[in-house]
Amino acid sequence: MEKYKYNESNGLWYELQGNYYLPCLKLPEEEQVHIGIWGQRHLNYLRENKRVLL
Repeated sequence: MEKYKYNESNGLWYELQGNYYLPCLKLPEEEQVHIGIWGQRHLNYLRENKRVLL
């Protein structure tokens, strides 16, 4: 069986994983955003006190 297949109807490549063909998808690169001093303090509060929410 072929490792990769191209489907012309939807324009996606598929990769063989076990017995199934799964689509080869990539997420776009995200820009890193500066959250500021208050965002950092809120993040530290969540890390220290509300680990379930984080």
